[in-house]
Amino acid sequence: MIPRVGSKVRTRVTVVEGGRHRVRDDQLATEEPLEIRLQAGGETQTVAVTMRTPGNDFELAAGFLHNEGIVGEPSQVSGITYCMDVDADQRYNIVNIGLRLAMLPELATLERHFYTTSACGVCGKASLDAIEMRDCPALPAGPKVSLAVLTTLPQKLRAAQGLFEATGGLHAAGLFDAEGNLVCLREDVGRHNAADKLIGWAFMQRKLPLHDSILLVSGRASYEILQKSTVAGLPVVCAVSAPSHLAVDVARRFGVTLIGFLRGERLNVYAGAERILWNGLGPPKET
Repeated sequence: MIPRVGSKVRTRVTVVEGGRHRVRDDQLATEEPLEIRLQAGGETQTVAVTMRTPGNDFELAAGFLHNEGIVGEPSQVSGITYCMDVDADQRYNIVNIGLRLAMLPELATLERHFYTTSACGVCGKASLDAIEMRDCPALPAGPKVSLAVLTTLPQKLRAAQGLFEATGGLHAAGLFDAEGNLVCLREDVGRHNAADKLIGWAFMQRKLPLHDSILLVSGRASYEILQKSTVAGLPVVCAVSAPSHLAVDVARRFGVTLIGFLRGERLNVYAGAERILWNGLGPPKET
């Protein structure tokens, strides 16, 4: 087993380049399971197991529970701790979230087993109606975002990715204001985990809903990313890769501006073009 320290591990790799090969040290992104447990009324229940990169685990747990509608306000949480009554090699892979409730909430209505992976997020809940049932806050008309600001975001996100710089194997979710200033960034082997960590940070800082913010994810825009964004009240969601058709459906139904293939000076606007400032170009023409 490769020994790990924190969010990255050191290994040996054989590099082939220019017709030659050599052995050198390399660093890999850590991937380990995180079990999220709820505690209330003297009872404990596991609600999720996700493969993640260690770090910002409390934010990940809080963001996941908020995005799934289990916890609505920070005041409902009595405390978040690691589980210290298990073997030492596992205690930092289990997070306990205490709730100020007389009993554990009913989770059967969530209609799926909470097992997630870093690759695909939570699978099997591709229902637009499920978001409407959450009574998400209405998105504001703004902010208006210029093309000049949007095209600077990927470079800013990439420059702030410290773990990606070391490992080359992590996704990122970055929160920006309408002027393009980076407010918060979180990294993980899974883009959905990165989004949960970011939204968990906002939840714990009492900054939700994020009505004046822009989200940029380093991978594609999936249904799960749009679901989490909509619950968090994010009006503008950008991705450096493609959106799925269901992500576009979510964006159009709930009034989210969705931008894909945001790379250099190029981008595609799939929904919510009314929030884009066209820098004097005028509205786009149909072709």
